[in-house]
Amino acid sequence: MTKTVLVVDDDPTQRRLIQAVLERDGFAVAHAEGGDAAIAHLTSGAPADVILLDLVMPGLTGQETLKEMRARGFTQPVIVLTASGGVDTVVKAMQAGAADFFIKPASPERITVSIRNVLSIGDLKGEVERLTKRAGGKTTFADLIGASPVMTMVKRMGERAAKSAIPVLITGESGVGKELIARAVHGSSDRAGKPFVAVNCGAIPENLVESILFGHEKGSFTGASDKHLGKFKEADGGTLFLDEVGELPLDVQVKLLRALQEGEIDPIGSKRSLKVDVRIVSATNRDLQQAVSAGHFREDLYYRLNVFPLEAPSLRERREDIPALVEAFIRRFNVEEGKRVIGASPETLQLLTAFDWPGNVRQLENTVYRAIVLADAPYLQPYDFPAISGLAAPVEAVSTPPAPPPAALLQAAHAAMAAPTGAAEAPVRILDDRGHLRTLEDIERDLIQHAIDVYAGHMSEVARRLGIGRSTLYRKVREQGIEVDMKEAG
Repeated sequence: MTKTVLVVDDDPTQRRLIQAVLERDGFAVAHAEGGDAAIAHLTSGAPADVILLDLVMPGLTGQETLKEMRARGFTQPVIVLTASGGVDTVVKAMQAGAADFFIKPASPERITVSIRNVLSIGDLKGEVERLTKRAGGKTTFADLIGASPVMTMVKRMGERAAKSAIPVLITGESGVGKELIARAVHGSSDRAGKPFVAVNCGAIPENLVESILFGHEKGSFTGASDKHLGKFKEADGGTLFLDEVGELPLDVQVKLLRALQEGEIDPIGSKRSLKVDVRIVSATNRDLQQAVSAGHFREDLYYRLNVFPLEAPSLRERREDIPALVEAFIRRFNVEEGKRVIGASPETLQLLTAFDWPGNVRQLENTVYRAIVLADAPYLQPYDFPAISGLAAPVEAVSTPPAPPPAALLQAAHAAMAAPTGAAEAPVRILDDRGHLRTLEDIERDLIQHAIDVYAGHMSEVARRLGIGRSTLYRKVREQGIEVDMKEAG
């Protein structure tokens, strides 16, 4: 999803210049002419992923605006702009919560690098928080991504189940995120912070299932050279997640039923039973009722596990959650792979949302991972997903690194504004006959006309030199009534 930068500056010229730079780099831009307007923008819920904040403004100053933002709980990274680089000014801004600063006028590269840096820091903080919660057993339903109706219902029902010790059976197709739901049940319960132990019952060799679940004593069988506690004992006081529980052998199902009913386990070779305090959350992608009818799963165990059924929806049932999932995966893989992908283009999100995803969230996650590793552009494009789009990456995208943001127009404008009065012989005049600044629109029109004359009407070269797209150039030519020899407009 496109990142939005809120530019807060009382100077409309500065806002327009910064907007030109940011839009060329793929950012969306919102404007606020002062501190009060910025606070109103954020309060309304309008998008703002990064804030560029001028320090010297009428009304609320930049310092006061920043303090008010933080007091109201707005946590977006703020980059302050200042016309003077005094140490005291910068220190106060950083102490108030600014993430970076630059002195006006700044180069386009300085602006975009600063924004990408603060976005990367935000990704890193988010990933550290996610991993910390996961490691501490404190993942909650608020951490589950998705606001679709079916996902909202899963969260609501899961939170109710978490408040008691009731056994939960999570059903759903492979790859829908059943373990994450189980972790949320644990993290939302009074056992949060205690052990969460996950066991994939379908991945354990049949002759080791009993030992791995219930433990064994040293010398109890050939190869048992040490005592093993088992997963039940590891999860004592916390939650044991039995994934693919339908794959358990029948003889182990008997011992599992006793453990659930009596709260005791019998390690292999032990002379006495051990008490355990474990909450069971199980999951399966099989139809357990059909397995019971076929004699592959004990009916009494089924009813013991299926006290509170919770169905995890497939990804195609909640397509509206795909953009948020893609954004979360981009943040994670940016950190893991050291990349700086900003997001996915609208065309890419449309492509991914329309796909059926037979492998569900796991398939989407792995697909985005591959795209991140190979991506060169700031935004993921449809050709980054060739198996879905059928498109190959353009030759330029493969063979050449992305060009830096064009700076010609911005630098020319800044240089012109700083030009002395004696620069009247320059091709583009900045001052009028009375020595006052001409309007930016008039300067822009003359600059475009001058560029067309210099490059003999070759519009591709004109656009490149001015640092704007051809479509933008043609629109400006049309709006400002500039005459062009179209026979030479290549």
